[in-house]
Amino acid sequence: MPQLSPSELEARLRLHSLPELGPRRFRRLLDAFGSASAALSAPAAAWRSLGLPAVCAEPRRSSEIREQAASTLRWLEQPFHSLLMFDDPAYPALLAELVDAPPVLFVAGAPALLERPQLAVVGSRRASRPGLDSAYAFSRILAGGGFVITSGLALGIDGAAHQAALDVNGSTVAVLGTGLRHVYPRRHEGLAVRIIDQGGALVSELPLDSPPQASNFPRRNRIISGLSLGVLVVEASPSSGSLITARLAAEQGREVFAIPGSIHHPGARGCHQLLREGATLVEDVEDILQALRGWQRISPQETNCAGESDHPLLEQLRAAPQTSEGLALACGLELGETLAALTELELEGLVACESGRWVHRLP
Repeated sequence: MPQLSPSELEARLRLHSLPELGPRRFRRLLDAFGSASAALSAPAAAWRSLGLPAVCAEPRRSSEIREQAASTLRWLEQPFHSLLMFDDPAYPALLAELVDAPPVLFVAGAPALLERPQLAVVGSRRASRPGLDSAYAFSRILAGGGFVITSGLALGIDGAAHQAALDVNGSTVAVLGTGLRHVYPRRHEGLAVRIIDQGGALVSELPLDSPPQASNFPRRNRIISGLSLGVLVVEASPSSGSLITARLAAEQGREVFAIPGSIHHPGARGCHQLLREGATLVEDVEDILQALRGWQRISPQETNCAGESDHPLLEQLRAAPQTSEGLALACGLELGETLAALTELELEGLVACESGRWVHRLP
């Protein structure tokens, strides 16, 4: 956090807990009064002059708002709990570009992950088996290659994406549409614990005890896209919240990717709509990597686990999945020599062949 006095931190938390005080109003108050403490002390008429409704100003000195701030301060004293303010140097740079960037981010887990290259994977809560398999396969390869997989902890595609990242000892961030003390859905409470235990992070802009409310989930989606270099939509209906995330990503200047499906499958229609609107059609991970070429990703040293071989084939596969022929050409090896080396690496558990392409695996 920025170097705030205890009283200023408590004042910001009180401001943040006020009803109908969104990111723009929060910053308007700080700009007008210079600090949260001064804003809380200002007369109601001064708040009205800034266009803020009475519902914002009236409860600011209430015991309930004070207790919410005190409860948050107690939460921050616990291990793996942190707070990122919009003017904190550690606040994620990509998210800070948004005009409505959250002034406060609550983080359970590793806040440093929010500055690493992220790829959002989103889709239907009622995904088909092929859709779940696609989300898992893409997330597994991308996480194994160094991307942080970011999603919304929902059932269906979101859960498959988080799970895949964890299964290859990769990193994943879950952005919640509730407070961090109200993990939703309840069925994913265990997944949330595993994310934190394996070095990932849970993130929310909402006060800690905020329950599920339908209006908060579209609001949450701008954070998912805002943190990420791009958004991959795996399967979605035309009314899916995933399309909101994708369209927000396009407005934010992020890449939008969509996996096509059968014209007879309702879950493919949202992806087809995005493709008509200009999203990149994705058939394999290389389609994503090509679009993101030029963005700095995790270096080979960072993805190289202790004891892992520095074989040139692994260096190629850390960048992207490839065919045997492509690997032989890239490394200047004979095809037979390449296949023999891949067999050895597969026995060591460092590579696997999936759908005709070799992928790098974390041991």
